[in-house]
Formats: sequence, structure tokens, C-alpha cells
Amino acid sequence: MSTKPEGATPPTPSPPPLPSLTERRKAATQLDIARAAVELFTERGPDDTTAEDIAQRAGVALRTFYRYFRSKQDAVAPLLAGGADRWRELLAATEPGAGLPEALERSIAASLTPSSEADAEGLRWTRGLLRAAAQDPALRAVWYRVNQESEERLREVVAGLTGPDADPLEVRLAAAAATDAIRIALESWAETDAPELGEGSPAALAVRCLRELMGGMRLLRDGTGEASAP
Repeated sequence: MSTKPEGATPPTPSPPPLPSLTERRKAATQLDIARAAVELFTERGPDDTTAEDIAQRAGVALRTFYRYFRSKQDAVAPLLAGGADRWRELLAATEPGAGLPEALERSIAASLTPSSEADAEGLRWTRGLLRAAAQDPALRAVWYRVNQESEERLREVVAGLTGPDADPLEVRLAAAAATDAIRIALESWAETDAPELGEGSPAALAVRCLRELMGGMRLLRDGTGEASAP
């Protein structure tokens, strides 16, 4: 028989364990390789870049490259996934009671608005990478895969913000629309010479895409999954 007092507060879940030193070193090496791949693809294009070139630029042995990545195109995935991870963290940190439309817009705008030269450079790298991907099916496949994986992880975040009564289909649609809003915005921006800030920027385009894609969803009209009264 349980001796837990009635109405007692459940224990706070323990935070997830921090990555080990080995895991952190592995992640750092993968990111170094990813940066080198993006730089070279932007400078030379994928056809004129080899896995050996990337390994040399990153300062690692070729066998180390293939320990982490199957192909030269696959090497860019950690850099692309890192941006999606930061966006989901911003969304998950939304204050309780905030509506989903506002939370999505704020987190998307914040994640795509550079606050430093390093952030702006990261967007320019993405632009160069997407331009290179236009002529490289394998590189496009990595871009689409990263977006699909991000969408799948986003469902859990959206479900947490909308509560247990939200329609699962609406949650899935919201995650898909938000992910596609960013993808389409970045692809459209990469086709232009628009700046990183202001009109035509990734943040402005993504917010516009989000509003267009999600305008008809019940989940966004009243935040509960039920249609608002006329």
C-alpha cells in the first residue's frame, strides 16, 4: 500500500545527464568538418570538392571523416541541424500561456535574425549551400532529410505547448507548416541577394510563409484545437 500523502507534489524530474567529454569532442569534430564542407561547397561547388579536401580543411584525417560521414554531402548535416535545434529550444522556452501562433512567429523570427556577425555569416553560408544544392541532388537530399527530422522533433514541442486536448492531426500540421515556412523562406532568400535583415530577409520571409501556411488551422484560431465561434 502506498504511503504517499494525498495531494503531495510529485518529485521534479531530474535533468538529462550532460554529454560526456568524449561525446562533446565527437560533436565538436563533426561541426568542424561540417563548417569545412560548407565553406568548400560555397567556394568551389560540390563537384570540385572531395572528401579529402574537406578533411584537409577541417584538419582531420580522411579516415576520421568517413568515421562520421558516409559522403561529402552528408558532412553538412550537423551545421544545418544545429540551426533547427536552436529554433526548437527557443520555442520550447516559450512562457506558459502564450498562444501558439505568437510563439511560433517569435521563435522563428528570433532564430533567423542575426544578432552578431557570426550569425550573419552563418546565414550567408546557408545561402551558398542552398545555391550549390540546386545543382546537386545528393546535397538537396541532405537538406530535405534535416528538415524532415526537425519536423518530427518539433511535433513533441508543439504538443507540449498546446496541451493534451489538442487534435494530434492539428499538431502534426502545425509542425509541418512551421518547418516548411523556414525551409521555403531560406530557399527563396538564397535565390536573391536580399540582406540578412529587413525586407526580404529570412526572418521576414519565414513569418510571411508561416501566416500563409497556417491561416486555416483551428489550432491557431483559438489555441485549443476547437474552432472559434463565428
